[in-house]
Amino acid sequence: MPTIDADGCPIYVTVEGRDDAPVLMLSNSLGTTHAMWQPQLKPFTQHFRLVRFDRRGHGGSGVPAGPYSMERLGRDALAVLDALGIRKANWCGLSMGGMEGMWLGANAPERLERIVLCNTSSYFADKKMWNDRLRFVRENGLAAMVAANMERWFTKGFHERDPKAIAWMSEMFVATPVAGYIACGEAVRDMDHRPLLPKIAVPTMVLYGRHDPATTPEANEYVRDHIPGAALTVLEAAHISNVEQPVAFSNAVLEFLTRSRS
Repeated sequence: MPTIDADGCPIYVTVEGRDDAPVLMLSNSLGTTHAMWQPQLKPFTQHFRLVRFDRRGHGGSGVPAGPYSMERLGRDALAVLDALGIRKANWCGLSMGGMEGMWLGANAPERLERIVLCNTSSYFADKKMWNDRLRFVRENGLAAMVAANMERWFTKGFHERDPKAIAWMSEMFVATPVAGYIACGEAVRDMDHRPLLPKIAVPTMVLYGRHDPATTPEANEYVRDHIPGAALTVLEAAHISNVEQPVAFSNAVLEFLTRSRS
């Protein structure tokens, strides 16, 4: 489990699966670590060499002073690929991971085979919402927001059906360094990927949860509509759809990534 240097910031990386398999890089949401992909570990490693990492400000990675930018986070992902000697990879990112994927698709298409953008958005018009949230976290910490955050991440039915998963994700969220959460939140707040979308020529699928209040269906549909030829999958889930609907999520991603291009 190596640590990669990305312009002075250590990035924690874990690699699983056959060395000779095609590469799939996973990128997680704000306030989570590479561990959020645990439900996909077994199905994905049957087909891919899986690269997971903690973005700067999260998990086992460094927490340099913010704010960060989507370009900076995208270049961190490229630094991981470079350090591992990977010329080209598939990409699957959820929420912030999808935002990084849009930047990479427009700015480093030669490094990507296919892209899956999950529960994400290209732009947030409401800057006040983000400023209020980041101020709240700065003043009160993440534990004070965890209950509201889990309501955004998962449907009421999932809360009732799998309280252990809610507890697991809550613990992961609260463990996030406050400075890292804020610096990454500023990157989300300041992002405007709308001009990038028409430039993405890498085969892309947009996947979202029908009940997602964090990155709404409308936001995901906008991304799909503005990336030429993008495919679409909708799941019965809220924001963290890979945890709420792990089998349907894994099947949809694998079907897209392994589909013949003929």
